[in-house]
Amino acid sequence: MSTPSVVREAVARRLEAFVAHIRTEAAGYGPDAGAFLTSASATLDGGKRLRARFCHAGWSTVAGADATADDTVWDVSAALEIFQSAALVHDDIIDNSDTRRGRPSAHRAFEHDHRTAGWSGDATGFGRSAAVLLGDLLVAWSDDLLEQALRAHPHADAVRAEYARMRRDVTIGQFLDIAEESAWSVNDDSEHAERALRIVSLKSARYSVEQPLLIGAALAGADASQQSALRGFGHPLGLAFQLRDDVLGVFGDESVTGKPSGDDLREGKRTLLIAWTREELAPAARRSIDELVGDANLTNDQIGSLQAIIVESGALERVEDLIAQYAAEADHALEGAKLDAGALEELRALAQAATTRTS
Repeated sequence: MSTPSVVREAVARRLEAFVAHIRTEAAGYGPDAGAFLTSASATLDGGKRLRARFCHAGWSTVAGADATADDTVWDVSAALEIFQSAALVHDDIIDNSDTRRGRPSAHRAFEHDHRTAGWSGDATGFGRSAAVLLGDLLVAWSDDLLEQALRAHPHADAVRAEYARMRRDVTIGQFLDIAEESAWSVNDDSEHAERALRIVSLKSARYSVEQPLLIGAALAGADASQQSALRGFGHPLGLAFQLRDDVLGVFGDESVTGKPSGDDLREGKRTLLIAWTREELAPAARRSIDELVGDANLTNDQIGSLQAIIVESGALERVEDLIAQYAAEADHALEGAKLDAGALEELRALAQAATTRTS
């Protein structure tokens, strides 16, 4: 059975080796390219490594808790973490986020570098363009490491299929997310909650939990019944994971999350919390909420007022109840599954951490 620190350390070693190889290949590209690679590498530092942990946990449920993971397992886990970094870079551009993990987001860092160097042109535009390319580079790195790991692997096709689905779903989910923010005012109020949950499913649930689990299980040669049990576990758990993220995006402690409290309100995220809050408000109050959510200049007092409205509407309690419901549904899916008992104990502990976290 592997502790979180074992997974983090193993993934860190594989990432370090991969980036060192990339740097060697790009040694003749010049100092600007070298700085760009340094920026890409920096995005891989830190984080909870949840996707790597779910990938390893999925592998363990089939291979056995006492089995020793080889470099292939760690490389695929590391590839998932690189893809996560790519998604975060692009997500911060879309959301106009200034910070990530307590540091400037990639586009803001590039913007700062442009100004500091005294370059000509629009520093803000440069920062966004450079960050788009940085995210694209990280997607390529993720694919490169995955293919390196799967070379001649007996279950390569099954792993690739799950990985490909993950990439497609999260991209479509991200589009639905930005489309929802734009079309919110013209969509039927009665559909807002359903649409919010669809986004959660595609953008996060499958990509954060379900697919990493299935990718790990596929590496170990999982059969159809094992994959079905893990899918039945991973999807509702992934929904609970993202709903917890939505709660933290409104009520989280900046010193813990690394992002300002209420940042999702400033960014205009149309989450289930907001949908259910609006359901309980009179039309005039709904219009007031709609005017505030998405205002990048919301004051702390306005954030506090919105937080109070969400709590008083009962939306926060409903979301917390749904998180618990999804967590129970996930646990039920594992009953009678042909999976290693010791590994399932580790998986359940990981599930508990993912749904009760504070960052």
